[in-house]
Amino acid sequence: MKKMTLLLASVLLSASATVSLAEDISGLDSLRKQGLETQDPAAKLKNYPKDNEKVGLSYIQQPPLVPHSVRGYQVDRNVNKCLSCHSFKNYKKYDATKISTSHFTNRDGTVLSDVSPRRYFCMQCHVPQVKAQPLVENDFKPSGALSD
Repeated sequence: MKKMTLLLASVLLSASATVSLAEDISGLDSLRKQGLETQDPAAKLKNYPKDNEKVGLSYIQQPPLVPHSVRGYQVDRNVNKCLSCHSFKNYKKYDATKISTSHFTNRDGTVLSDVSPRRYFCMQCHVPQVKAQPLVENDFKPSGALSD
């Protein structure tokens, strides 16, 4: 009986916490100026720069930005669509940037014959660059050799 009472009390407490949390976020807006309780429709296709137009770097060691859409690209443990153009074997055929040799080194510094597992999921670091209005103000300016 004690266990049943304890279970009922914990359910009631968690239900009241959920209600108070819902009350706390009502009236708050996201960065896109919509209420947090609304569901956003699927994103429209973005305005990507012209294909093959290289996007400049903003800081040293920045992973290069992707100058084309990656919508529909499959990158999982079985398939990597990026490597179909950017691999050592295919980059000349597609006039693509060759994957860096740094992507063949594992965490211990051992050079591998294939892409290191920690570098296989390209879109962890390399992201498409779009021409869009920023969601928040940003006055970042590159310094040194990278500044305009």
